[in-house]
Amino acid sequence: MKPPYLQLRSRAVFFLFTILFVVATATAQVPDRLTDEQFWKLSEGMSEPDGSFRSDNLLSNELSFQYVIPELLKTAKQERVYMGVGPEQNFTYIVSLKPKMVFIVDIRHGNLDVHLMYKALFEMSKDRADFVSRLFSRKRPEGLTTKSTAIELFEAYLDIDASKELFDATLKEIEAHLKTKHGFPLSDGDMEGIEWALGNYYRYGPSINYNSSITEAAPEIVGATGFGRRNGGFGNVTYADLMMADDGDGQFRGYLATEENFNFLKDLETRNLLVPVVGDFGGRKAIREVAKYLKSVNATVSAFYLSNVEQYLSQDGKMGAFMTNIGSLPLDESSTFIRSGNRGFGGGFGRGGLGSELGNMLSESKVYTGR
Repeated sequence: MKPPYLQLRSRAVFFLFTILFVVATATAQVPDRLTDEQFWKLSEGMSEPDGSFRSDNLLSNELSFQYVIPELLKTAKQERVYMGVGPEQNFTYIVSLKPKMVFIVDIRHGNLDVHLMYKALFEMSKDRADFVSRLFSRKRPEGLTTKSTAIELFEAYLDIDASKELFDATLKEIEAHLKTKHGFPLSDGDMEGIEWALGNYYRYGPSINYNSSITEAAPEIVGATGFGRRNGGFGNVTYADLMMADDGDGQFRGYLATEENFNFLKDLETRNLLVPVVGDFGGRKAIREVAKYLKSVNATVSAFYLSNVEQYLSQDGKMGAFMTNIGSLPLDESSTFIRSGNRGFGGGFGRGGLGSELGNMLSESKVYTGR
């Protein structure tokens, strides 16, 4: 048996370490940046096996998706953590909520590749006009400045032919940026996914729409110059339409509406704080792993953009599992769902695409979890 004074010292050391652990846990916070290794470890470690969906979703078809933003800003709190699904529509919600960190969870590994492509393009581009030039493989027209409106920006690019030379150069630059500069161990499949996505943006340009994506690999797009300009997209909502849209009250909130919006995303991406994850909303891993991480840094979810994924979760009998996963996230009364469907603002599936509406994450998850 230890002498009394040694027992007291052991207890003191134990209590000291306990106090230090509690203090460290209580003061943990969302990191100001992630190293390349931390970014990749989070993305890979949280991800589930690749799943499938009925479409490729290289862009939204929700023309009125900005309509909920004024109400969203009254409901959800800024400078927290944003979660979402799918490609570019998240960027507009992100620049409105200005989160400290972002997790994009999508069942398709291809969506992760698209976000890696966007990450490289944001980081490599000096301004919006440069970004649009790289994204759509169109040479930058004269006259565009940091003060140009989204309408001026996209009207200018709609009149520019595709450049195979620029496409090839951009693809090589993206690969070098991700694999050499960041050191990400991209697989051949990742690069094929990035090439396929960039190839579609090249082929269709700003007139790409939800139904435009081609089925062949990017090398097959040679000779597609000018395809679909102005009328490409079979009458549906185009990328240009989305970027030139407003919030219904005349305010342009798109991620390419202002240089300030673009720079917010560029900075977030540069600090590795937008993390793409492969995961099924009704699965057992991805959302739960995000939840564990957020709790470890004392973060709270501000908003979760769902698109219309709940429609498919209901069809597959996974709504209960999904809401249980939502209940594992760190939420409060202001945590907000952003969802899409054939109702709400601008409802219908015509040219206007899906409508958007808001929901309370905490109260809705409690209906399923009983907490």
